[in-house]
Amino acid sequence: MKKIIFTLILGVLISVNSFSQERLSWHTDVNEALEIAIKENKKVMLFFTGSDWCGWCIKLQNEVFKTSDFEKWSDDMVLVELDFPRRTPQDETIKAQNRQLQSIFKVRGYPSVYFVSPEKMPDGRMNLNRLGKTGYVKGGAKEWLAVANTIVKKTI
Repeated sequence: MKKIIFTLILGVLISVNSFSQERLSWHTDVNEALEIAIKENKKVMLFFTGSDWCGWCIKLQNEVFKTSDFEKWSDDMVLVELDFPRRTPQDETIKAQNRQLQSIFKVRGYPSVYFVSPEKMPDGRMNLNRLGKTGYVKGGAKEWLAVANTIVKKTI
């Protein structure tokens, strides 16, 4: 009986945590994300990561991006994950897109987080107005969000 109750409680906790994380929408197609940002008048957060090998990237995910504070804060952002995995298979189109953005932003280390404000030009091209960048910040969500707020000029 104790095992059944424990299993049920564990299942509920996992479901609640999964529901919370599903609310955050991380895009992998940057063009789609930029269109959404323009339509909804939001800024874009570009997260350059090595999801299956970069210890600091994983630490940033766990300490900041998987918190309720970040979830609330990100309501006015379109989130884009630009992953450079070593072991996890990745679509060739996404790989090419990520390498191109890595080159454009001159990303040299991971994690790197860039904040941009997209603007559609009259000729249809997309301009990414750079607001600033950060990486891992010691101190958890509160400290990271303080840095991010300074960059995007917003308050929690």
